[in-house]
Amino acid sequence: MGWDKGWLDAKGQVHEKIYDVAWSGDRKPGADGKLPSVGSTVDVKNATWTNTIGAPELIAAWKDPDFDRSQRAFYYGRVIEIPTPRWTAYDAKYFSIELPKEVPMTTTERAYTSPIWYTPAKR
Repeated sequence: MGWDKGWLDAKGQVHEKIYDVAWSGDRKPGADGKLPSVGSTVDVKNATWTNTIGAPELIAAWKDPDFDRSQRAFYYGRVIEIPTPRWTAYDAKYFSIELPKEVPMTTTERAYTSPIWYTPAKR
């Protein structure tokens, strides 16, 4: 689970940053700050998957470490779900065909919250 922040600096330039806040398992961010994949349980041949990895629920409290009350900003939460079979995998199984290697057989959905907008108070 992460928070995306966008803000408008004093020169009118828009910036955006992603803050990873909570994640499943014992994964740790790498030297580049990115998390390794949670993995995949997709069985492409049978167009099935199991919900045995990841977390059914993530809960965290987060406070923007770079908050500047003088800057306009927006925030929205996002999560990345575990991979599931793509429609191509279902079709390949149903029609008993093998698709070319370049055809994606899994998909990874993302979910986003509604944005939170921050406007500095006028003084």
